[in-house]
Amino acid sequence: MEQRLVIEVNHTHVCIELPSQVFSVAFSPDGQTLASGSRDYTVWLWRVSDGTLLRILEGHTDAVLSVPFSPDGQTLASGSDDHTVRLWRVADGTLLRTLEGHTGPVWSVAFSPDGQALASGSYDNTVRLWRVSDGTLLRTLEGHTDSVESVAFSPDGQTLASGSVDTTVRLWQVSDGTLLRILEGHTDAMLSVAFSPDGQILASGSYDNTVRLWRVSDGALLRILEGHTNAVLSVAFSPDGQTLASGSEDNTVRLWRVLDGTLLSTLKGHTSWVWSVAFSPDGQTLASGSVDKTVRLWKLG
Repeated sequence: MEQRLVIEVNHTHVCIELPSQVFSVAFSPDGQTLASGSRDYTVWLWRVSDGTLLRILEGHTDAVLSVPFSPDGQTLASGSDDHTVRLWRVADGTLLRTLEGHTGPVWSVAFSPDGQALASGSYDNTVRLWRVSDGTLLRTLEGHTDSVESVAFSPDGQTLASGSVDTTVRLWQVSDGTLLRILEGHTDAMLSVAFSPDGQILASGSYDNTVRLWRVSDGALLRILEGHTNAVLSVAFSPDGQTLASGSEDNTVRLWRVLDGTLLSTLKGHTSWVWSVAFSPDGQTLASGSVDKTVRLWKLG
């Protein structure tokens, strides 16, 4: 497969063109590698400094929807339309294991902060928690009444958030699977959730075109971020917690000030839906993946 690197000076960003639609992007913890998951069943690993393609991970039999790195950067997880989660060794691309059990597409996967557990959210309405070391299913969290589109661990690893097409966010106690709280307010499907770095705020993006910010301690709605003209597909906090990025079906990425919800900037360049956004560990670069078959790296600093 051929990859091309194009510099677009007008938008101060790098555009990497792929042969298929991009559904997920993620930076490695050291910020040197970027992973992208695509409709063509593959995961691509890139060197961030110059856009060089390092390797392609093949094995899934349907679209790859989520591609987080483990906290130590040695393992990559991938969730897919083929109902499985796969764990890969980043150093050489070896497939370590395949986690099977979901009965629908796996929309989102996330590592716990200590790297010992993995959460997966699926079209089968469930969240599953797995032990990374051997792939054992630890527990299944049930309660959502529609597809679970996004999962995220709190920074302390004690709470798991899940966002669903049923328009709710659920907060679960990781240790025993207890449902702690249900956050209600969105008027359409929930597509993405993310915790702030200090764990005090949860962001959620929805098909109702809004981003909502919630106080984790009591579930209070802090503010609604309005401005997108179509569904919000992805949200991500900057490492310092001061900025939130959102990717949308309106083909844009928006940057918001978390403190008061002010829209800081709108990043334009994609020509189709922006499925995924991710900040680099130093907060100086934002990656976005799109249905337009590109990954874009935006220089923020």
